[in-house]
Amino acid sequence: MELFQDNRIKFGNSILSRRVAKARRKVSFTNIDQVKDIGIVWDATNIKEFSFLSKFHQKMHERQIEVKIIGYYPGKELPDQYTALRYLSCIRRNEINLFYIPVSTESDFFIKKPFDVLIDINFNNVFPLTYVTSLSSAGLKVGLFDATRDNSIFDLMIELKKPYVVEGYLNEVIRYLEMIKSGS
Repeated sequence: MELFQDNRIKFGNSILSRRVAKARRKVSFTNIDQVKDIGIVWDATNIKEFSFLSKFHQKMHERQIEVKIIGYYPGKELPDQYTALRYLSCIRRNEINLFYIPVSTESDFFIKKPFDVLIDINFNNVFPLTYVTSLSSAGLKVGLFDATRDNSIFDLMIELKKPYVVEGYLNEVIRYLEMIKSGS
């Protein structure tokens, strides 16, 4: 257990709230056929889930949609599956500050990149990932509805029954995105 973890996260949330209040973002989405890139924010703790993300990456590649994934991995060394992939970067423990705010170039890139769609796969509400999603300048932010946390960071929420499965969640996200048809 980390020393004063709850207090440090509360302070991190306070910093995040101030930054979100100052941030400006234009919400936009027409339809899935217009999407050129998708960003995924993922809790990389469960290595078994990566195979679903890899399949999703391949499916989107076939649709000419670029996918970039940023994960949070609490260990010191990344598992072999996570290395040498252009579409995946991970925030590690040494890349967060005292208040659990990510301080890596990858997290800065993800926050600033105006992805057409950002998909949040942060089922355990890991603060460094919440930080990235909250400040992201993506056109549409998609996340899991959770009555126990602040859902205001999402433009589209998917409600699923527990236990959450990444593959089913991603399928539902795409299914709902395919339903959206906007004239603009």
